[in-house]
Formats: sequence, structure tokens, C-alpha cells
Amino acid sequence: MDRHIMDRRRFYSQIDSFWADLYGEEYALYDVHLLERKEVEKIRLISERVGHIFFKAWRLLKEVPDRTFREMGFPEEVFSFLRLETLQQASVISRLDLIPYKNSYKCIEINADTPTFIKELFSTNAKICAEFHVENPNADMEEALRKAVRTAIQAAAKTSGKASPTVAFTAHDDNIEDKETILYLLEISETIGTYIPLHMLQIERGKGLFDVAGNQIDILYRQTFPIENLILDEDEEENKIGMWLLELVEEGKLSIINPPSAFLLQNKAVQAVIWSLHEEQHAFFTEEEHQWIENYFLPTYLEPDPFIERNTAYVKKPAFGREGDTVEIYKGSGKLSTADPQQSYTDFLPVYQQYVEHPKAPIKTEKGKQEANLLVGSFLLNGKPSAIGLRAGGTITNNLSYYLPVGIR
Repeated sequence: MDRHIMDRRRFYSQIDSFWADLYGEEYALYDVHLLERKEVEKIRLISERVGHIFFKAWRLLKEVPDRTFREMGFPEEVFSFLRLETLQQASVISRLDLIPYKNSYKCIEINADTPTFIKELFSTNAKICAEFHVENPNADMEEALRKAVRTAIQAAAKTSGKASPTVAFTAHDDNIEDKETILYLLEISETIGTYIPLHMLQIERGKGLFDVAGNQIDILYRQTFPIENLILDEDEEENKIGMWLLELVEEGKLSIINPPSAFLLQNKAVQAVIWSLHEEQHAFFTEEEHQWIENYFLPTYLEPDPFIERNTAYVKKPAFGREGDTVEIYKGSGKLSTADPQQSYTDFLPVYQQYVEHPKAPIKTEKGKQEANLLVGSFLLNGKPSAIGLRAGGTITNNLSYYLPVGIR
């Protein structure tokens, strides 16, 4: 067996509860991409500015008329849910996806509601940096993550009115990435919470959410379960149990983390709103904030016409989606260039964004050396910049893309 393969399998076999392989394929690379310290600082500064723009936009969007929510592709049933402000911060854990671009970075989206890539960057990255004897850019970030999760749970506990509220961490039990991510958050949070698989949660409309023993759940931590999927949930009798859960949140009988505000920001149409305000030079944003939008955001619209008129390549993606699923890249003529084979989110409103090419870098895999496109994942904890990392893959970053650890040169 090749020495690199042996070293990779030896290293990752030592890490408990980690998915070094996914879907029968290599996922976590035994390799480190080195960044200059100044580059890491630049990523965090840009992330803080981009996050500021998103969270300021949320303040505006939660007050807009129903017509705007409708135009953004939200279903009518969630309009009142979107306006809830249950925590001080719009999102506890969010992740920006950034493409390196002309000595800077462009944000292609924010994953404000259900971001993954957490254990990789906050925990595993430190271990592989130690293995390769390089400095970890995410040092001390795991402690910051612990504090963010604990603080959010404590804030939700105060609103419950109970001295000892019940906290449940949940995920799909048959998805190793989702399950182990939520178990990791439960472990580092050091809270008196329990893991309950999604299929074991029981709901009584207007009354509450319960575990199988009949104990009421006051706080639900659902890091990997998207609201856009939840609202479609029905039981065997076709009861809309997903909507029942949102009703419990609105009635103050259940708190969820990430909060409802994160679901609003998760919609990629938010970037079209931000770009529209920027093109108008609207007074909602300051002159400095407009400059940040110009520098770090991409032109984004709800139709492709502006790109076709300028003969500019663009990306079509669903307002809600994960892992590059249903993403398509078009030439400036409007002709399809590349499409992800997964097409699970075709029912959602499409959003159109200017296409910028990913930079390429060499990577080491079990199949040998390859060249891959790089995408930066940059986390925000309560809006503050935190852990960073890289996905390496094809033209469209999807669920078959690699996790590429990062170190400081």
C-alpha cells in the first residue's frame, strides 16, 4: 500500500467519531494548505465586514411587508416566524463561503442557519497541524465555540421561565456527518443536554415537543436540520408536524438554535436585496458599508437578464440548498456551461449571481496528486470571525469535495 495512504489512514483512525471518508470516498485529506499569517488576518477582517452587512440587512428585512418575503421565495406560512427575534444575535454559528479574488475575497453565500464543516475546523484542524508540525490558524477557536453554544443555550433558558429547562440536541440519526457534528457540539458545550434523534421527537400541537418518555423539551439545538425541510415534514396521518413545531416557537413553548432570524438570512435572495440597495446607493448603508459591499459581494439578482445584457457568466442556484446541489453555471450568452448532477432543490426560487472562477491548488489524495478548486469556509460566532478552512473540489463545490486542512506558513 502507498505510504501516503497508510499515513492518512493511521492518522484519521486515531480521531474518534470523525468522518474521514464520506459516501465511500475520501473526504478529509492528509495534507495541509499553508497560508501566510497576514492572509489569515485578511480573511477574518473581510469576514467580520461581510457578516456586519448581512446582520444589518436582517434588521431591515424582518420589518419588510409580506410582499417582499413572497418575492424572496418564502412560503406564506412562515412570515410571522421570520419576524421573531428570540436571541440577541441573528445567528449563533454561521459560515461564510468566500472565493479568493484579485488579492481579496468575494462572498458567494452565508450559511446562517445550518452550517456544517464545524468539527473539521474547530477540532480536527488542530490535530493535523500538530501532525505536520505547523501552526494552527484556528487555535483557541474551539473554546470560543464552546462559549457561543453555552451562551445561546443560557439565553434561551432565561426566556423559558424554567429553573432547569430541558435541552435536546437533534439530528438525522442515519447521517454520520450530521449526527457526529451535533454530538460534538453537545460534548464541547458541557451543558446538561441530551442527544435525541429527529425521528424520536414527538410533538403535540399547541402543547409542546417531547421525548419518547414524555418529557417536554424546552430548547432544541438543531444544527443540521434546515427549516426549509422542517416546514415540509408530515407524519403518517399527513399532519403538518413541521409547521406545528414552528407554531410552538411562535407561542413561546419552544426555543430553537440557530434562532428563526438565521433562517431568514439563510435565503440566498438576501444577497439580491443587499446588492439592489447597493446599486441604488441607498442610505440604509453608510458610505463605508457600500464600499465593503462593492469589494466583497458579487452582483446578485432574481433574474439572469443583467448578466446576459452584459455578456457576463453567472451562477444559478436555489434560494435554499446545500452542498452545491442544483447549482448551474451559465455563459454570458445564457447557455448552460456546468451543472451539478444533484437536482434536489428545483422547487425553490432561483437566485442569479455573477460567476467568478475558483483559484486552483495542488492537493494530495489517496489517488495521487491532483489540482482542485479552492473555497474558503469562514465561521462567524455571534457575528465575530472565527475558524477558517478550505474545501477542495471541482468547478461546483459539492458533497464530494474534499476537506483540506489549513496551517500558517
